[in-house]
Amino acid sequence: MSLFDDAVLVLKTYEQQQELRQLYLDHLAAHPDGMWKACEAGHVTASALVIDPERGRALLTLHKKLGMWLQMGGHCEPGDATLAAAALREATEESGIRGLTLLPGGPVRLDRHAIPAPCHWHLDVQYAALAPPGSVEEISEESLDLRWFAYDEVAGVADDSVVRLLERTRAAL
Repeated sequence: MSLFDDAVLVLKTYEQQQELRQLYLDHLAAHPDGMWKACEAGHVTASALVIDPERGRALLTLHKKLGMWLQMGGHCEPGDATLAAAALREATEESGIRGLTLLPGGPVRLDRHAIPAPCHWHLDVQYAALAPPGSVEEISEESLDLRWFAYDEVAGVADDSVVRLLERTRAAL
């Protein structure tokens, strides 16, 4: 199964955010290259909010280009077999934490957001990743900073999309 086919299957079985889910599916139906950064009409991305449920905290990255505290994530790559694998790869690369595991049950949320030209949209499929006990983060070159925030601190540093992702993640726990 290709990454494109996996994305369609994941979206077809995702039972929330019906209107946005359909927009993603329509986009992929109209754009066979819709998984890749080269698709200027927009493309699917994969991200994961790294959490430590035992300590009630989330790991956020201060994005180098955007200057915003965000979850780990980014573009799909040809070596990614699934959206979940892409999200886990991105979370591992950007957090430096080995042994992350995705919360079972598939994505926790979808988030469509505008990005600067030449592309127009990121159609983000958002997962949650559990940090193993005792894990130590390591900043990547894609980030200005990397920091754990208590759940109740996230709204003070991050935008609404990250806050909603944390809410959905906590509900999924």
